[in-house]
Amino acid sequence: MNTLTLAVELAYWQQTTLRAVIGLVAVLLPAGTLVYLFLFKMMSFMQSRLGPMEAGPYGSLQLLAEVGKFLQKEDIVPAKADRVVFKAAPFVVLVSTFLLVLVIPGGPDLVFIDVDTGIFLALAVSSISVIGILMAGWASASKYSLLGALRATGQLIAYELPLVLAVMGVVIQAGTLNMQGIVMAQAQGEIFGFGGIGSPFILTQFLGFAIFLIAVQAELTQPPFDMPVAESELVTGYLTEYSGMRFLMFFIGEFATAGIFAALASTLFLGGWYIPGLDPTDNLFNVIGPMVLMGKIILVSFLIFWFRFTYPRFREDQLQTLAWKVLIPLSLINIVVTGVLKVVF
Repeated sequence: MNTLTLAVELAYWQQTTLRAVIGLVAVLLPAGTLVYLFLFKMMSFMQSRLGPMEAGPYGSLQLLAEVGKFLQKEDIVPAKADRVVFKAAPFVVLVSTFLLVLVIPGGPDLVFIDVDTGIFLALAVSSISVIGILMAGWASASKYSLLGALRATGQLIAYELPLVLAVMGVVIQAGTLNMQGIVMAQAQGEIFGFGGIGSPFILTQFLGFAIFLIAVQAELTQPPFDMPVAESELVTGYLTEYSGMRFLMFFIGEFATAGIFAALASTLFLGGWYIPGLDPTDNLFNVIGPMVLMGKIILVSFLIFWFRFTYPRFREDQLQTLAWKVLIPLSLINIVVTGVLKVVF
């Protein structure tokens, strides 16, 4: 059943409901998978322990138990907090994540919105989370929360630049801002005249891929970039005053965003839903494409969480120095070299 047939058979409200449900699954399923695989299991094995083992086979239902626990907790709002802004902040952060998933293709015909400026839209909406974090810190009426929010804002603004600049090399090489076009450029490209595996951009844009992953780590405020939520200094930063369901929303947002950024990296550098050696226009990819993309998401997420569990926290000056004096110059060099080679070849 193609997209045209589906549009004829379903009313607009039915299409909208279906898209909302699929979008919810596309956000929550990777988030839950990453929590179980990496937070519960991989980190445990790296620390020579089993991790959760009681809830379900090998602790597979531990995540549901955690969600149930948070749902039962009281939703506390500090007496001096700005109640409206305080309650709205988690939703603003989640909106950023849900908007990101709209432009990521899962197959030749599997995309929520196919716009010519897809990667531009993705990078733009990814910045919305900064507003939600600042809202949470300011509205909590807590010095710890405000300091954490200001740290997060400075950090996210600094690392937005290398994140965007790292993508520019891909855009120059693909010749399009369209996410589906970037996948097709990798699927139909050639490496020195050989097109057997296409032209995955990780081979030519490895520096851009590395910069992108480092910037993503900072965007997620995960170690070694966890200054905004440093427990030893700020309790949990902008999350200090949150409890119950609203804390759970921030928690889901963190891991869902990690999954969506991994999907973005997979699409930009690893060919997205495409498998080398097959015809990218084959309808088969409308079936296996999401599974292929999910496999690549887990691979990229492994790198993200491996760094998270390995490196110690940066000082604030080290964090800013890395962004302004290392990553941004390297990303500019990558853009210049890519542009020159694009013109020459």
